[in-house]
Amino acid sequence: MSMRRISRQVLCGDVPIGGGAPVTIQSMTSTDTRDIEATAAQIQRLEEAGCQIVRCAVPDMEAAAAIGSIRKKIHIPLVADIHFDHRLAIESIRQGADKIRINPGNMPDRDHVRKIISEAKSRSIPIRIGVNSGSLEKDLLQKFGAVTAEGLAESALRNIALIEGMGFEDIVVSIKSPHVRLNYEAHLILAEKTIHPMHIGITESGTPEHGKVKSAVGIGALLLAGIGDTIRVSLTGDPVSEVLLGKEILKAAGLIEEGIEFISCPTCGRCSVDMVKIASQIEQELDELGEKKHLTVAVMGCEVNGPGEAREADIGIAFGKGKAVMFRKGIPVKTLPVENIKYEFIKAVKELLNSNEQ
Repeated sequence: MSMRRISRQVLCGDVPIGGGAPVTIQSMTSTDTRDIEATAAQIQRLEEAGCQIVRCAVPDMEAAAAIGSIRKKIHIPLVADIHFDHRLAIESIRQGADKIRINPGNMPDRDHVRKIISEAKSRSIPIRIGVNSGSLEKDLLQKFGAVTAEGLAESALRNIALIEGMGFEDIVVSIKSPHVRLNYEAHLILAEKTIHPMHIGITESGTPEHGKVKSAVGIGALLLAGIGDTIRVSLTGDPVSEVLLGKEILKAAGLIEEGIEFISCPTCGRCSVDMVKIASQIEQELDELGEKKHLTVAVMGCEVNGPGEAREADIGIAFGKGKAVMFRKGIPVKTLPVENIKYEFIKAVKELLNSNEQ
């Protein structure tokens, strides 16, 4: 994996973004922000799932006024998402928002932007500049003939320059598109031209069934290129699923080591056991443990790659005909009959989790 891009650091509440801090997971509420109880309850569910920063839509002054009450009921930083009306941003800041998200492109009155900057500076909170392919400025659409990676990057750089020109540096920048390759190329351009931390994601990626693929590819590619200080998976559905998928993406990219990483073979004609059934049963048992300690667990189906993969895991099994060899920290420790493999293996996993071995 490429080294992470160097960026300056800002604080969103007590959560650092950029500057070498761990990549954080964000989500956005789907409730009506004016419904304080429903919004706070959803955020509490997001917190339990592992969300570290949460964003709420602020479409009107009633929603802005609700920010303060919501903030008192949750435990993670709250970001107010503002479009068009600078007064909503100012009220959200006064209500205690930990960060605000604006797109200066849809606030053409620069004096209004300056008032937002002044309020944010007085409260020492960062501003996220959000550029979206669906709202690219008309002059850039005319210049490039369509939404392009170059156009998105230029829009972001233009808005960064605007905010910096007003004497404000605590900026997080995001550029998002539903098109994975275009999104990737735009980030590569922008990453070369700014040191501000970057919030990454694939916007409007779709339902969980299809959106998880686009999100995993789009976000994962950027993370592996060293780009991204905070992420949001965008899915049509329960936002908790965004957080869970975000955690899996960070795990797959090697950026967090938490919980049990389950490895199993895809099976082939050499496999002499019902690997689909066995692997599914073991995975379910492992999920039910709810373990936070990092552990790699491998369940492999034959003698070709099985012993090697099982040996490299913290604990693993490799099946042969009618039996399986169990490895613990690279050492074969036991030969088990297939009939009671699930019970014996889960027992061994629990023993390892309760030990002091690293």
